[in-house]
Amino acid sequence: MEMVIGAVIGLVIGAFTMFAIKKIKDQNTKKTAQSEAQKIISKAQSEAGRIKRDSETKSKDFETKARRNAEVEINKHKSQLKNKESQLERRLKEVEDQHKHRMDENDKFAQSLKDRQEKIQISENRLKEAEKSTHEQIQFLQKKLENIAGMSQDQAKRELFLVMEDQAKKEASVRITQIEEEAHREADKRAKAVIARALARFASEYTSERTVSVMSLTSDEMKGKIIGREGRNIRTLEALCGVDLIVDDTPETIVISGFDPVRRELAKRTIDKLMEDGRVHPARIEEVVEKQKTELQKSMKEEGDKVIVELGLSGIHNELVKLIGALKYRNNHAQNALNHSLEVAYIASLLATELGYNVKLAKRAGILHDIGLAADHTFEGNHASVAADLAKKFGESEEVCHAILAHHDEDKHGSVLAWIIHAANVLSNSRPGARRPQMDSFINRLKDLESISNSFDGVVKSVAVQAGREIRVLVESSKVTDDQSIVLARDIIKKIERELPHVGSVKVTVTRETRSVEMAR
Repeated sequence: MEMVIGAVIGLVIGAFTMFAIKKIKDQNTKKTAQSEAQKIISKAQSEAGRIKRDSETKSKDFETKARRNAEVEINKHKSQLKNKESQLERRLKEVEDQHKHRMDENDKFAQSLKDRQEKIQISENRLKEAEKSTHEQIQFLQKKLENIAGMSQDQAKRELFLVMEDQAKKEASVRITQIEEEAHREADKRAKAVIARALARFASEYTSERTVSVMSLTSDEMKGKIIGREGRNIRTLEALCGVDLIVDDTPETIVISGFDPVRRELAKRTIDKLMEDGRVHPARIEEVVEKQKTELQKSMKEEGDKVIVELGLSGIHNELVKLIGALKYRNNHAQNALNHSLEVAYIASLLATELGYNVKLAKRAGILHDIGLAADHTFEGNHASVAADLAKKFGESEEVCHAILAHHDEDKHGSVLAWIIHAANVLSNSRPGARRPQMDSFINRLKDLESISNSFDGVVKSVAVQAGREIRVLVESSKVTDDQSIVLARDIIKKIERELPHVGSVKVTVTRETRSVEMAR
């Protein structure tokens, strides 16, 4: 038991001793750490002090350098300001010298102006005295003249004015009549030359309505393809087809303009083919145009063959058959040339039947009478003579050629066939609805002509007749004299030409009448 207690006591004492030794070591370690920490703090404080001193030194150096640079810049600006002040002083001195010089010149000019005004005043006084003396002399002579003539000055002026006005009106009327007669004579001389140089085979007030074709496109993107880069595609199309292409803001629409409808048809077919293919460039356009030319010629030949078969004719030359097919693309006074020729052929056959004449020959002359319309501008002469020349060239009989030439009175009607073709042509043109103008433009044309005529003073009523080719104007006899009616007709013509430049040839007839009415009772 005592050994156990002793062992326990020994363990307790050993544990206490070890605890005491560990505590002493911990205290020594703590003191050492505190000493190290104190050394680090002292070193950090020393370093901080050194950094602070360096910073203060650098800031002082920077401040000194900045102050020095600022002083240099200030001195530079002062020098520039001094130079500008010197320049301004010199400029101010120059301006003052110029001002002084101009003031001297103004003083001299003012003095010369004053002298001139004095001279003018003297001249005006003299002129007034001369005018006064002249006026007194004129009054004396006028009174003397009035006493001799027995008429006052105002009465004499009115009488002289009336005489001069009547004389001027008569001379103007005679001169206007002479000018109109000379113009008519000159127009007759030049008419054939103008027609020979015309671009179209017909002329009417509806030319603009038949020289363009409006074509629908698949989309507005096609317009850009047709124009091409820098306009190369559209220039190629216009050059190869011989037309003008108008591309405007109208959606999905392009206008083909040209006097030759065959060329317009060629351009239309080419554009249709390009839209189907989608490839549009100059080389492709040339290829398509050549192909479409061939197909168009083939189409005209087929159309001509179809008409020949329909009429039951034979032995017509292939070139004439092509020209007959080309009539499909020609118009005359809003009437399709091929339909008109076919109609003339049928009417001629009916007339020939009634007269007991050769029906085949009548049909032949009827279908060929207008082939001159299908010829281009390289053939000179009117379409009747061109048609007769072509028929003769390609083997038609003399009788057929004569009938073709005479159908528009280009030659005397020397045969029964000539009279038949002439009558059939007149019947086809004259039947109701054959040559139908566009109703809206026709009505507007008549309204415009009548409105212009009614706008003149003294006009009672005006009526447009002969499809707007003549205006008949009725005037008040009390307001418009015979001489004035000639001048009025001329004024109406001038206003029509100015306001309706594309109306065509219009005849103006001014009618003036005096009626005396009495009643017997």
